[in-house]
Amino acid sequence: MARPLILVIPLALLAACGSGKDGTAITLNADGADGNVVASIAANGQLALNAPGISGNIKLPAIKLDAGDFDMNGVHLYPGSTISGMNIDGHDRSGRDDDGRVKVSFESPATPAAVRDWFAAKLGRARFKVAPNGSGLSGTTDEGKPFRLDLAPRGADKADGTILIG
Repeated sequence: MARPLILVIPLALLAACGSGKDGTAITLNADGADGNVVASIAANGQLALNAPGISGNIKLPAIKLDAGDFDMNGVHLYPGSTISGMNIDGHDRSGRDDDGRVKVSFESPATPAAVRDWFAAKLGRARFKVAPNGSGLSGTTDEGKPFRLDLAPRGADKADGTILIG
């Protein structure tokens, strides 16, 4: 149970460092033997926490995560990308083989094809097994967890993307 709370603390500290109105929305949903922990930071910086024995809301400055703030075995997002949302579902229940999912939504300053090709090369070097899947990629991480990258055009020269791990 302490592990999900430990994850909330860095999120709150990150939020305290930001500035501006529009930030990255981050959610954490984890459960274990002691109960469920739900924490979120809205794009406007509103932090909400609901855990066994504690709940509340705090207004913090908004944060904006970018390419360097996300790492998959040394692979960051495509250069110049910004993260619009991050959702972390974690579980700590005995007898379950499910260790959660991570979903990251982002915007990149390149076409879906350029972003896909860049990720394919970088993730291949990081020992991910990847294959083309429409305009994105799918496969497994170096730990054998399912991985999917979905990309869609945003105008003529940008892409909206989603990474789903787990």
